[in-house]
Amino acid sequence: MEHETSRRKMEHLKLCSECHVESKQASAGFEDVILVHRALPEISMGQIDMSVDFFGKQLAFPFLIASITGGHPETTAINAALAGAAEKMGVGIGVGSQRAAIDDPNQIASFKIVREKAPNAFVYANIGAAQISNYGVERVNQLVSMIDADAIAVHLNFLQEAIQPEGDRDATRCLDMIETICSASSVPVIAKETGAGISRKDALLLKKAGVSAIDVGGVGGTSWAGVEVYRSRQENDSLCAHLGELFWDFGLPTVSSLVECKVGVSLIATGGVRTGLDVAKSIAIGASVGSAALPFVNAAFEGQKAVENALYVISQELKAAMFLTGCSNIHALAQSPAVIVGKTYDYLTRRGFNVSGDAHKEIDDL
Repeated sequence: MEHETSRRKMEHLKLCSECHVESKQASAGFEDVILVHRALPEISMGQIDMSVDFFGKQLAFPFLIASITGGHPETTAINAALAGAAEKMGVGIGVGSQRAAIDDPNQIASFKIVREKAPNAFVYANIGAAQISNYGVERVNQLVSMIDADAIAVHLNFLQEAIQPEGDRDATRCLDMIETICSASSVPVIAKETGAGISRKDALLLKKAGVSAIDVGGVGGTSWAGVEVYRSRQENDSLCAHLGELFWDFGLPTVSSLVECKVGVSLIATGGVRTGLDVAKSIAIGASVGSAALPFVNAAFEGQKAVENALYVISQELKAAMFLTGCSNIHALAQSPAVIVGKTYDYLTRRGFNVSGDAHKEIDDL
């Protein structure tokens, strides 16, 4: 008999492939970040170095395929395509929540395929904050071993849990468990939001708990509240459907969350990252790497080559952005001037952040 968690994983994947699940009105905020154009870049576009070291692994360019799937027999081929492309293109990849493999060991193969197809890539394991208090440190370490992971993400998806008909709505002691895992884990721990962003207060708490990186997972990309609207309708759960509609765009946009989370740990920009230009803007305001999931879902159904093509386009968009800002490498891009304007500027100044003028310099002064 198919396990409930496994069935839900396939439902989520099909809904992301077939339905509109992105933010309806909210934006990630990238339109409010202006990179300063260099009319005289004084570099050769053909000699730009986009490589970066990320937790000891060399990436061809600063990008991760964000957690998408696993935990159902039909997802094995999807993860194989994603991982094969990550290996070929020199980027990192995260697996979907491994809870399904804990609940049903028959699903382990759908996760192990990622390391098999990407033996040299940066790969991170994944478990939900709502579940770690039940599973404990030993089980979490097993998830790392399962895929020989270079890091483990603890995803903070409480917006989704609040909407999901069968959601786990107990968020007590999660921070304590994250601290425990950080102390006991053999690999870096990533705190990962899944579409609602992370505030300065929570970023500071996570840093104190010992996380090595924060994946801001801001508003502007996939809305998991939105995904649960479709599932709630299928289950004739009118209350959860109503909550999902109301909170579809709830949270902090990605750009705002990146600024909020500049607390001295590595940052991953996820949430509405759709182009290499978005990646360039993210790095200019403090991110170490960019990341996305939804753009690769349908490509993965087509096969590895389609995922490779999508990654190649992003890499060339990033290279063009670096050329036009006179940045010969990622370090130069991270130091390049960027200006924040519009709604993002208004939000950040009301929050007390000084982002007037050169956003990079001002934010680092906080």
